[in-house]
Amino acid sequence: MRKDTSVAGPVETEIAAAGHESESDAGPLEAVSTRTRILDVALDLFVEKGFDGTSLREIAERLGLTKAAIYYHFASKDDILMALHMRLHEFGKEALKRMVGEPVTVQLWGSLLDEILGQMLAQRKIFLMHERNQAALEKLHGKEHDAEHDDIQNAFRRVLADPDVPVVDRVRMASAFGAVFAGLFMAGDAFAAVPDDELGELLRNVVHDVLHD
Repeated sequence: MRKDTSVAGPVETEIAAAGHESESDAGPLEAVSTRTRILDVALDLFVEKGFDGTSLREIAERLGLTKAAIYYHFASKDDILMALHMRLHEFGKEALKRMVGEPVTVQLWGSLLDEILGQMLAQRKIFLMHERNQAALEKLHGKEHDAEHDDIQNAFRRVLADPDVPVVDRVRMASAFGAVFAGLFMAGDAFAAVPDDELGELLRNVVHDVLHD
């Protein structure tokens, strides 16, 4: 006998809607995927209340969903935190691709840092989340994350250890790289009140001074 699947319960209906919403017929707000909306709301709450102080129920309620709909996309709150952390890895990917295809010079390095800085400024809240939730992040481990993290770090190390690049240039490149990440990653709260445009201009000036002074 064929099973009748024409009638779904409220939870199943909500999950189906959350997971398979049509973006072609949606407006600008609805076109954002449910998964992305979950991450964005979780990011706001993790910054405001901390990872430990935020529950899945709070995330769901702010989105107008149930916990069941959240579980459709993420198995746990830890998975949400890991997905937010993985956004950081996107900052260096395109830069690494360019470094593979071109000889690395101070000029190219400056261009790559400018590109990365623009991406990082657009996601400043990610750095605030890291700064305010270090203990929770230190507990997260995953093979995919660890492998990708090592790949990115090793790629930058190879560039900075390249004997074909003059050592004075490599020192400048490393220092400029550190200025960008220290200004955003390690001092997120310290500069939280500084507007994006102003902070971006200040950091770009520092990078230029380090690379070309």
